[in-house]
Amino acid sequence: MLPASHDFSKVNRQGDQLNTSERVILLERSLHRAAEHIGDITGPVMTRYYQRHPEAIAAFDTHALGNRGALEGDMVERVLYCLMQLLESPGEIEMLLTGSVIHHNDTLQIPPTWFDELVKATAAIIVETIPPENCAEIAVWEDLRNDLHKLIEESSHQVYVPANSQ
Repeated sequence: MLPASHDFSKVNRQGDQLNTSERVILLERSLHRAAEHIGDITGPVMTRYYQRHPEAIAAFDTHALGNRGALEGDMVERVLYCLMQLLESPGEIEMLLTGSVIHHNDTLQIPPTWFDELVKATAAIIVETIPPENCAEIAVWEDLRNDLHKLIEESSHQVYVPANSQ
C-alpha cells in the first residue's frame, strides 16, 4: 500500500526536493490512479500515438504477424517498464533502450522518433489522470519522460543511416 500521509505540497514544480524513494511513491500512486480510472491504458495510448504517427499502423500490422493488439500491448508494457524502472535502475534502462532503439531502426526500419512518441503518449495518458494540484507528481512524470527522451536521442546517434538517405 502506498503511504497516503506523505506531504508533497512543499515540493517545487520540478520536484527538486524529492529523493528517489519519494519519486517512486508518486510514480506508483499515478499508476494506481490510472489503472483505477482507465484500466488497461493500451487503447488510449495507441489512439494518441497513431494520431501523431498514422504511418506506424502499417508497421505494427507488418510486425505483429496477425495480432496487432498483442504487439501494441507489449510495446506499451515495455514503455511502462522503462518509465517505472528508470528511477531505480537507470543503467538497465539505458542498456535496454540502446539495444532496442538500434535493433528496431536498423533491422525493422522503426525510427527512434517513433519510440519517443510512444513514450510521450504513454506518459501523457497517465499524467491526464493526475489532479492538476499534484505538481510534484506531474513533475516526476515530466522528468521521466524527458530522461527517456534523452536516452532515446542518445541511442539514435548510434543507428545505421544508409548513405542514400542523408
